[in-house]
Formats: sequence, C-alpha cells, structure tokens
Amino acid sequence: MLDDLNNALGVLIKGGIILYPTDTIWGIGCDATNENAVEKIYTVKKRKDAKSMIILIDSEAKLSRYVNSIPDIAPELIRVADKPLTIVYPGAQNIARNLVAEDGSVGIRIVRDKFCKALISEFGKPIVSTSANISGSSWPSNFSNIETMILESVDYVVQWRQQEKSAGRPSGIIKLELNGEVKIVRSP
Repeated sequence: MLDDLNNALGVLIKGGIILYPTDTIWGIGCDATNENAVEKIYTVKKRKDAKSMIILIDSEAKLSRYVNSIPDIAPELIRVADKPLTIVYPGAQNIARNLVAEDGSVGIRIVRDKFCKALISEFGKPIVSTSANISGSSWPSNFSNIETMILESVDYVVQWRQQEKSAGRPSGIIKLELNGEVKIVRSP
C-alpha cells in the first residue's frame, strides 16, 4: 500500500488523475483545488462540467475549509451514518470552480477507507471522487468491471484492492440547506 500511496501522491501533486479504490466504489480522482486536473476528469468521463462531482476529505474538522457555513444538522448526520454518506453543502469555497454546482453547492464525503484517508491526509487537500466509468454508463461494482478506456486514460492506477471481488455501491447523498431543509438525493 505504501508504494501506491507514494505513486498516487506524486501524480496528484503534478496535477494528474488517478484511478483508486474508495470506501464505496472505484473512483477517478485528482486535486480538488486544481481546475485543470478537474477538467481532465470531465474529459475522460465525457461528462459536461455543469454536472458537478464530489470531493473526499479525511476528517470532519476539515469541513469548514471547503464550506463557508455548515448546516446545524450536518455533524449529527456524519456521526450516525453507518454507511458512506455524501452531503451536499451550500457555500462551497477553496475548491476548483468547475467542481462547484450552479447553486454554489458541493458534495463532500468524509472517508473511512484506510487508503483514502492516508492519501488525503498526506496530500493535505481534498480529492475528487467520481465513479470510474463513462458518463451515462453503469458504475463498476469492482475493479474488474472498469472499462479499458478508463484504465488507459488516467495517469496512475492504484494496485491496492484490485483483487477484491465484492460489489461496491455508491454512497447515499443528502442535500442540506442552511434553513434546515434536508433532501435525499440518492438513498444509501
């Protein structure tokens, strides 16, 4: 795992994109503060940049770096979530502009996965996470389901957990508003 961490970190620092395992499914990622790197992912996925992607962070303490106001219910939702949960927050800040949704929001998941946590901690910045597929195609349930075109389009493919056959699932997504409104976007 250490070699993968170092190699992935080197690619992220240089503005490249990686293919890596997350706490949900395999994802394509990059430095979430680098607009050029984010654009590369939109190109690989053949996805319009009007459809934002989520970012991963390694701790709740870092949330206020990327969201200017955290709705009161967010910490409780984070604590009680028994499955990976992405929360869409209003008031995105300090991330690449092409990651921010038209309404100024951003989806953030605090990872529990050992590899992701270590990578984000060492990198010191959030990492983009979007499913490792062409936009509109099915997400890959494990590494063996990732299309060759995706594998050949990234700068580094993490070796860690490639042999796992268990089926991963995307996270649940909840959108929070400062007025207390909660909307379920995708059930876990």
